[in-house]
Amino acid sequence: MIARVVGNDYRSLTPPEPGAWAPSLRVSVVVPAYGGQDKLDLVLAGLAGQTYPEDLTEVIVVDNGSDPPLRLPELRPAGTRLVACPIPGRAHARNAGLRAATGDVVHWLDSDVVLDRQAVEAHMRWHHAAPYLVVTGRLRFTPAPLPTAREVAEAPDLAELFEPAEPHAWLVDLIERTSGLTDGRSRAFSLHVGGATSVNAALLAEAGPMDTDLVLGQDTEMGYRLAQAGAVFVPEPLARAFHLGPTMRMRDKAPIDRVSHAFVADRIPAYRWLRSHPARQWKVPYLEVVVESDGDPGYDEVRASVDAVLAGTVPDVAVTVPGPWEHAGVEGRAPLRDPHLDLTLILGHYAHEGRVRFTSSTPGQAGRPGESSWGAVPYRLRLPAGWTPGEDTLARLLDLATDGGYGLVSVLLAEDAERGLIVARLERTAAFARAAIVAADGEPLDDAVQDTFGTFWADGETYGFLREARTPAGRRGAYRARVEAQAEIARLTKEAERLRGQVTRWREEAGRWRRSAVELRREVGTLRKELAAARKVVQYGLLSSVKRAITRRR
Repeated sequence: MIARVVGNDYRSLTPPEPGAWAPSLRVSVVVPAYGGQDKLDLVLAGLAGQTYPEDLTEVIVVDNGSDPPLRLPELRPAGTRLVACPIPGRAHARNAGLRAATGDVVHWLDSDVVLDRQAVEAHMRWHHAAPYLVVTGRLRFTPAPLPTAREVAEAPDLAELFEPAEPHAWLVDLIERTSGLTDGRSRAFSLHVGGATSVNAALLAEAGPMDTDLVLGQDTEMGYRLAQAGAVFVPEPLARAFHLGPTMRMRDKAPIDRVSHAFVADRIPAYRWLRSHPARQWKVPYLEVVVESDGDPGYDEVRASVDAVLAGTVPDVAVTVPGPWEHAGVEGRAPLRDPHLDLTLILGHYAHEGRVRFTSSTPGQAGRPGESSWGAVPYRLRLPAGWTPGEDTLARLLDLATDGGYGLVSVLLAEDAERGLIVARLERTAAFARAAIVAADGEPLDDAVQDTFGTFWADGETYGFLREARTPAGRRGAYRARVEAQAEIARLTKEAERLRGQVTRWREEAGRWRRSAVELRREVGTLRKELAAARKVVQYGLLSSVKRAITRRR
């Protein structure tokens, strides 16, 4: 039984201890190179001294058009081959090496990265624990002078040659602040860096080769696709590697990010901060909505669902409508008697809407991962035709799925006497891809998704689903609402300022009242003293008069 990792918490796996196990998987180390023969010699010398069995290792050096051409030195692993790739670019070179690789695991290695003795073994022990892992070693950047290939091959510890060295700072930070990438919210796919990363070959075949259209950011983009294929990403500190000198990114981070972000924004929906535009489309959408019908799609039902989806507050969305579109056609003489008229109407109505595509089969039948014409879409909503989400429904469902880390959110729409439960399904692509890998024969994928990501049931009415067409507010309606909201904000701001001024006046008036009260208290106190004195005078006068009267009578 294949081990089931929950989310990216690989700590449930127990890889064997280095040096105390019998490996069986073959590894292909792919080293793309352009020039730099002196550094390549050191890389191959480091590979020649690995503790992983040599008969389970092949090394493929890809010469990416070097002038003069690269050569294989004498000090190299026995199973080393040299492959030529004249098309410039690291992605082309990596793909050439990938095509030549025959191992169960592909280990990417840059031509200026020297592996420590047990690095390959440290990687491969994880791949023997589960067949859907991406493992990255601890990369350190050394400014040390280049040693000889013989020194590299004979050194018991490469730290003697290359330390002091700097760590891969941003990668270390990512690992530390995400508990080793095990928390559910980390973008673990960022761990896929080409310098020293190994990937299960079957997982690579599922994700696809390097994107040769990208100028930069190919490693991260491939990492994202590997995540959608079900990968778990593992940082391995025992797999030490030394990068000979700083990387291009360390020297020019800002301009590199500028170039990289311009391209990866189209391909990595998980980078939400790169998709701040409120209306534009992207190559790979964040959400694909599949509008499904029991039989032939009906025009009115499909239009109600599609229009409601496109009018929602999630602009990063695309729609797929499966159906027998080959039957659609314009009946010239009697179109109203055409049995497939609704198919023709749907195609005609959305012929020029770039966010709607038509397919002859449902992408990844419910409960199966499947392919999508939109690429590696992270979320897919399966919506029965005729049901319409509210304006903010899709956004709320996505928030529910991402906040809870769920692989499946099932939305109960209705219960029908004949059809049973009518359900919309929000599926996380990575979860169903993982489930397809770990599920036992005959096991429903939903059960495997429950084990690896979790599932949740929601009420359709609570989330705003209706069985009726809606009138989209549209951008003008949204604009008017925004203008009205801004005007209301301005009015309330003025009112708040007026009230603050009034409060200030009241405070000033209250201060005057307090000062007046103090003065009055002082005056009252003075009057009381004067009254007391007067009373004493009166009392003294009366007493004197009485005394005089008594004296006269005597």
